[in-house]
Amino acid sequence: MTVNIDYESEDRLDLPYETIIQEIVEEAVDYEDCPYEAEVNVLLTDNEGIRQINRQYRQIDSPTDVLSFPMADYDEPADFDRLEEQGADYFNPETGELLLGDIVISVDKVKEQALKYGHSESRELAFLVAHSMLHLFGYDHMEDEERKVMEGKQEEILERKGYRR
Repeated sequence: MTVNIDYESEDRLDLPYETIIQEIVEEAVDYEDCPYEAEVNVLLTDNEGIRQINRQYRQIDSPTDVLSFPMADYDEPADFDRLEEQGADYFNPETGELLLGDIVISVDKVKEQALKYGHSESRELAFLVAHSMLHLFGYDHMEDEERKVMEGKQEEILERKGYRR
């Protein structure tokens, strides 16, 4: 398992963010029974940095808490059966790891939302990573039923690692 973490925000999180990110990525991979070793890239930035990325890739000129950029296309969420058939594009040629994709998190939003929702910054960071990992596995929350499935999975992943509200 490779989790690449880049920290580009001047504002620092006073918590073991690398450990939290690593454990939630690993838990999400295990939870979804991913049969491959995987690679995920995580960028911690500020509101301005995520606003620029949001504008560039989604044409939305405002900051958000987290952005997910999945590498794989799934017929159904977390359906790994056809990934090998689709070719080598989904796998790192040097390591053989499944390239799940990229996660971008606003450190400013981690702090703001932890305060707003009355839980720790550690829990908020873990939540955003779990949420984004599910997007990397092809889950979405555009429809009410999809949202319920995704929310349930997020909570189970967090609960398994001891992150409670």
